[in-house]
Amino acid sequence: MKINKNFVLREVAGTYLVVAVGDAVKTFNKVINLNETGAFLWRQLENNVTKEQLVDALTAEYKVEREEATKDIEGFIEGLKQVNILE
Repeated sequence: MKINKNFVLREVAGTYLVVAVGDAVKTFNKVINLNETGAFLWRQLENNVTKEQLVDALTAEYKVEREEATKDIEGFIEGLKQVNILE
């Protein structure tokens, strides 16, 4: 999985925002607000990673059980897929 190149993460005044750029601006006119964990996962997804690699990264970075990390990541990925942000 990888983030579509037409979406970027920006930090503005301590807030993490995802915005469309390039061709995506024509069809996606929203701004997505992410928390720190969401921004961490986003940065991981800027590279081509598997769900398993995301779970490994999240459990290494934060004190979270593997089962909970997997569930949270699945929800995060599903949300990105719904708005066509993942390639």
